[in-house]
Amino acid sequence: MNKEWHIYEADEKEVSRIEEKYKINNLLARILVNRNITQDDKIRLFLEPTRNDFYNPYLIKDMENAVERIIKAIEEKEKVIIYGDYDVDGITSITVLKSFLKDIGVDADFYIPNRLNEGYGLNKEAINKIVSEKYDLMITVDCGISGIEEIDYANSLGLDVIVTDHHEPGDEIPKAIAVIDNKREDSTYPFRELAGVGVAFKLCQALGMRLGLKEESYLKYLDIVCVGTISDIVPLVDENRVITKLGLLLVKQTKNLGLRAIINSSGYTKIDSNTISFGVAPRINACGRMGETEEALELLLSKNINEVNELTKKLNERNKTRQEIEKQIYESVIEKINKDHLEDHRVIVVGGKGWHHGVIGIVSSKITEMYFKPSILLSFDDEIGKGSGRSIPGFDLHDSLMKCSKYLEKFGGHSMAVGVTIKKENFSKFVDAFEEVAKEEKIEQIVPIINIDAKITLKDIDKEVVESLKLLEPFGEANKMPMFAFKNMRIDSIRALSEGKHLKLTLKEDNKIINAIGFNIGELAEEYRIGDKVDIAGFLEINTFNGTDNLQINIKDIMKSV
Repeated sequence: MNKEWHIYEADEKEVSRIEEKYKINNLLARILVNRNITQDDKIRLFLEPTRNDFYNPYLIKDMENAVERIIKAIEEKEKVIIYGDYDVDGITSITVLKSFLKDIGVDADFYIPNRLNEGYGLNKEAINKIVSEKYDLMITVDCGISGIEEIDYANSLGLDVIVTDHHEPGDEIPKAIAVIDNKREDSTYPFRELAGVGVAFKLCQALGMRLGLKEESYLKYLDIVCVGTISDIVPLVDENRVITKLGLLLVKQTKNLGLRAIINSSGYTKIDSNTISFGVAPRINACGRMGETEEALELLLSKNINEVNELTKKLNERNKTRQEIEKQIYESVIEKINKDHLEDHRVIVVGGKGWHHGVIGIVSSKITEMYFKPSILLSFDDEIGKGSGRSIPGFDLHDSLMKCSKYLEKFGGHSMAVGVTIKKENFSKFVDAFEEVAKEEKIEQIVPIINIDAKITLKDIDKEVVESLKLLEPFGEANKMPMFAFKNMRIDSIRALSEGKHLKLTLKEDNKIINAIGFNIGELAEEYRIGDKVDIAGFLEINTFNGTDNLQINIKDIMKSV
C-alpha cells in the first residue's frame, strides 16, 4: 500500500540555537524543534524533569472535598472500598491508592467488575453488594464519571462516593462528594491528559501534603503509576512526561515484587516504555480479558515471594491462552475476509459465533492495521452480536456509527475505538449502511501518513548519535520514536528470514554500509534485487549480537528511488 511521507521542515535557526545552548547534537535539536519543544522551560522539563515539576494537586476541582472526606474516614475508622476497572490503568490505580491508604491507616477493600459478565464501569448490582457489606465510602478509580444513575442510587442507599476518573464527562457530572476529573468543563488544572492512575496518584499526593508526610510517601509508587500511564496510551507529555520519566527510573529498581516478577518473566532485559507496553501490559491485561482480573491486582499487592511466583505463572498462562484464542479468531476472520472478498470493501465488518469478547478488540486492531480500513468484529450468541471496532486516522468511527444507529441496539466509544451490540436480523442492513457512510466520507482517499523527523544520510549518524536519542524516551502517544528517511540507498544484500516472514537487508551509501530489518514484510524480498536504489523510512537502533553493537534501521516503509 502506498504511504505518504511527511518530512518536517525544521526552523534551521532554532535548531542551531538549541544545539549550541544545550550542547546536544543537531539531530536531537531538530527533533525537539519538530515537536515544538523550543522554550527553555519546556526543553528542561522534557529532558530532565524532577519531582518539583508536579503540579499542585489542590488545583484540581473537588480535591479539597475528597481529602476532607477521606480524613473523616480515617478518624472515624469507616469501611472504605475502591471500585476500579479491569485493565492495566484500573489495576494500577487500585494498587497505588489501596497501598497509600494502607500507609495512612485505611485498610481499603476493592471491587473490580467482571469484564465478561458486568462490563465496564459502575453497576447497581455491585453497589447493592457493597452496601450490604456495610461500606461507608466508595472511591472510584479510572471510572465513575458516566455513572450518573448509579451514583444517585448509591446516594439513596447512604453510600458516600468519591469519583476519580480521566474519561470525558457527559452533559452532567455525578452528584458525588467529590468528582476529580480534569476533563470536567469547569476544570482549571494545567494538564487534562492524566491516565486514571495519574489521577489516583494526585489524590495520594494531596493526602500526603495535607497530612504533612514526606514526598517519598507517595513518590515511591511512581513505578506503578508509570506502568499504568504508559499502558493506557495517554500523551506522554507535560505531567505524564514527569510521571513516566521518573517512574521508569524506579521501575528499574522496583521494590514491588509482582512488577519485578512480571518483567523478569517477560524476557525483556532492557527496561523502557517498550518493556511496559509489550512485556508488562499484555500480561496484566490478559487477566481482565479472560475474566480473572483479581490475579493481576493480587500480584502487584503481594509481599510474599512464593505467592508472587505462583501468580506470575498464572498471568503468563492467561496471556498464553489469550494469544492462542486471539490467533484462532484472527485466522477465522482472515478466512472470512478472503472468502467474501471483504478486502474490496471500504470498511470490514465480520461476524462469527462464540468469539471471545475479551479478545475480539485486539483482533480488530490487527485487521485495521493490516488492511488500513476500519473494522468491526462481532461475536454472535443466539440472536445478539456483541463486538468491537477500530478505525484509521481521519475516519471518525463513533460519528459514523451515529449515522447507522437505527440498526444497532447500543454502541459507545470514541473516534478510533467502539463497542457495539446488534441483533442478527439487522447485521446485513448495518453492513450496507456502514459501507455507504464510508463511501460518503470518501474513505478511499485517506492514505497512511508517515511523519518523518528528518531526511538523513549515513554520514550524519554514528553510535553516539543514536545513543543520544534515548534522551527522548519514554516514547509513546504524542512522543513517538523518531522516524528518519534515507534516500537513494543501494541494496548490497537482501533475503527473507523466519520462513519468509521478515526482510533482512544491507544498504550502502558511498562507502558506508548499514543493516536494515523489516518485520512482517518478508514478501518484499521477491520485489527487490541487489543493486536496486531504494528510499527507506524507519527507526534507528543499536542491535547487539554476540557482544557486538551495530547500527540498524528498523524499516517502516520502503520504495524504489525515483
